[in-house]
Amino acid sequence: MKLISPMKTWHQVVESGDMNLLDEILDEDCIFYSPVVFSPQAGKEITKKYLSAAAIVFADETFKYTKEIESAKIACLEFELVLNEIKINGIDIISWNDDGKITEFKVMLRPLQAVELIHKYMGQELK
Repeated sequence: MKLISPMKTWHQVVESGDMNLLDEILDEDCIFYSPVVFSPQAGKEITKKYLSAAAIVFADETFKYTKEIESAKIACLEFELVLNEIKINGIDIISWNDDGKITEFKVMLRPLQAVELIHKYMGQELK
């Protein structure tokens, strides 16, 4: 059986900003791990909500993926951008099932000032 990777579609989401493409690649039971929320967020709709809010917050011409490692069912994508003169460095760890549906999306950020800034902006978008 050939495994299906959702990474091509994920990059289309990032490049186009078309959040409707997430419907094709998010599993119904997807879990989103935010760098600014203590508990995991479970379910396709809440994951889509967080990723859509992040797309607004991170919609900056300086955003770019700088490294990507992909294996059979997991990818690690390093990104960077500059917001409010803070250089932000982060990692998206994306896992998927045999059907190519994302089952887990985990985001990590650094430095601390970036986490605080993203917490503030995400809070405004998720109201």
